[in-house]
Order: sequence, then C-alpha cells, then structure tokens
Amino acid sequence: MDYFGALAAFVHSAETRSFTEAGRRLGISSSAVGKAVVRLEEELGVRLFHRSTRAITLTAEGHLFLDRCQRILAEFDVARAELTQAKAAPQGKLRVGLPQLGMHLMSYFVAFQEQFPEIELELDFSDRLVNVIDEGFDAVMRIGEVEDSRLTMRTLDGYRHLLVAAPSYLSKHGVPARPSDLASHACLRYRYPTSGKLAPWPLFVQGKSVNVELPQSAVTNAIDSLFMMAQSGLGIALLPDFVVANAVKDGRIVVLLDKYVHDHRRFSILWPSSRQPLPKIKAFVDFMVARLGGGKQ
Repeated sequence: MDYFGALAAFVHSAETRSFTEAGRRLGISSSAVGKAVVRLEEELGVRLFHRSTRAITLTAEGHLFLDRCQRILAEFDVARAELTQAKAAPQGKLRVGLPQLGMHLMSYFVAFQEQFPEIELELDFSDRLVNVIDEGFDAVMRIGEVEDSRLTMRTLDGYRHLLVAAPSYLSKHGVPARPSDLASHACLRYRYPTSGKLAPWPLFVQGKSVNVELPQSAVTNAIDSLFMMAQSGLGIALLPDFVVANAVKDGRIVVLLDKYVHDHRRFSILWPSSRQPLPKIKAFVDFMVARLGGGKQ
C-alpha cells in the first residue's frame, strides 16, 4: 500500500471536504482519491469520513488522525526543502559564536569570507556559554568537547599552551631552568571570565604534575592583554601556541620550560543536530577542518 499517497489523499480531502477538490490538488481523479481513502480506512480499521451524496465530513477518529497526518506531511515538506538547500551553493547569513580566544583566528575567517563571498559571516565573540538553538546561532566553536544531544559536534585538532617571556624580562631576572624557579619570578595569570578562577599552569616533572606557588604579578581575563604584558617585559605568561607563534618566530618573546609544560586543547564546532547541515554550515566546518586539522565527528 502507498501509505504516503493515501495520507496525502486523506489530508487534502479533509481540508477541502471534497474528494473532487483533493483530486485537483493532487493531479489525480476523485475516484482515485476515494479509493485511497477507503484502503487507508481498511488498513486502520476505522472510518475516517462520514459520506453523503453532497459532502464528506470527518468522524471523531478522522479528526484525531488528521492532526498527526498534517504534521507528517509538514515534516516531509521541511525535509524536502532542506535537501533542496543542501544542493545549493553556500550562501546567506552564517552566525557563529566563538570564545574570545577565537579572535586570534581572524586570518582564517577573512580567508573564509574571501572564498565564500555569498556567505554573510556574523561572528559573536564571548566566553559566555551561549545557547546555540535558543539564541539563533548556526554554529559555535568551543574549546574541548561538549555533551549536548541537541547538537552535532565536529572535533578539530587544537593547540597547546606555552610559557613565554620577553627577552627584556629575562635579561633582568634570568631564565628559569625548572618549574620550581617560577616561584621567584613575576607571573602573569589568566582568570577565566565565566568561573573567576585562575587558569592553572600545566607543569610536570618526570611525568608527574607539580604544584608551584606562583607569584601573581598581574591578572587579566583577556588573552590579548596577557600577551601584551608578556611582550612588554612584565613577566612570564602561559599563552596558546597559535597566539604567540609569530612573536616567537621574530624573537619578541621566548619559550620557557617547554619540556615541563604538557597541555593540549581541542576546538569543537557544534550545530543543531535536528537540521540537515546547510551548505553554509558544511562549508564553514570543512574550511576550519582544513585549517586546524582533525575533523573527528
């Protein structure tokens, strides 16, 4: 039995109160509509319509069944529209939520915009944990893996933290040779905006974590200001490798205690799992996978 065709015949008949009008909508004869409805009634074991020579009206069971059937057909229309969009070129507004750290990926976003000029990229930088669905985001990038059954997640290769300081600071205060030496140095600390806690420094000796009392020379909840203070020679800071890469390359800052710092973070891209990934979302995810690596789903 063609269940989908029978449902369509029933819904259109119920909406128009006429097999003839339902047939016009569906492009088939009124007798074909009537037969489809009869087969559906036989399959269900209930009568869906009261029939007379002049009109048809829904039975109580028909009213109950109609609501469900309308939802089924509406979901089919949405699914069909999404598949049609999925075949189209990436375009339209793409609203992406990112942590403040994402500002240091701006060169990637500029390159993305150049490659996909038909996409209107809207970037929202905040360390606040946004609600992807309720706040209308197409996708978000977060640090680490996030458990949310409403979201589809793609995990990317990420980054590691480095302890760095400016040559001017090191010439005045010396170069620490081991983690315990940090107790006598000016330490620039990062405070998480969401929790208010200080970010720990992942220091290890012979594979075991060590806890060093770090003097707090300055504290900030913004990576940019922490980076600026380190470059200015105010002390030692823990910063993501991709943030300091150029500064290390041109000698503005120096990496310290590298063999004692063990830390790796991952970026994740998330989007509503109830939706067929639209071309604009797929384009963004594939682009970031190509730049950052990984892509485990």
